[in-house]
Amino acid sequence: MPFVYRLQKILDFRIRKKEEQLLVVQKAQQDVYIAEEKIRQNNAEIQQTIKDKKTADFRMMEYYDNYLHHLWDKADTLEQERKRLQAILEEEQQKLVKLEQAVKVVEKHKEKQKEAYLEEQKAIELKQFSEIGVQRFFIHSREAAEEQELEQQLKQLEMELNENEY
Repeated sequence: MPFVYRLQKILDFRIRKKEEQLLVVQKAQQDVYIAEEKIRQNNAEIQQTIKDKKTADFRMMEYYDNYLHHLWDKADTLEQERKRLQAILEEEQQKLVKLEQAVKVVEKHKEKQKEAYLEEQKAIELKQFSEIGVQRFFIHSREAAEEQELEQQLKQLEMELNENEY
């Protein structure tokens, strides 16, 4: 009879939850990468604007200054958004770690149950072999005793024949 783990449905459920959480973590990671890319683009735009400001007409300086203030405010907003998304990512990763631990606990329990099952099967098999051995021993002992008895009867008959011949 093959090994059947009685908590297999729970193990499957926990594995499924872990995989779902892994997808959530990947999505959160992607959101952080997107936020970081927006920050890089904004920083590149700030650098380009500063460079363009140096070669621009002096009458445009106020517009460049206003635009730079807007970009710096945008940079602050993007950084706050990145920090928020990073916090979400860390929270989701902690959930994933807990789910992975829950799966490992059940998998370890399953391994122990399987080992116990195999030991039990081995013990049953050894008991059966032992019983077979005992039965064979008694059969061989009985056959040996019968052979000895037959040999004794044969010797007795031979002795009687020898005595009758004389």
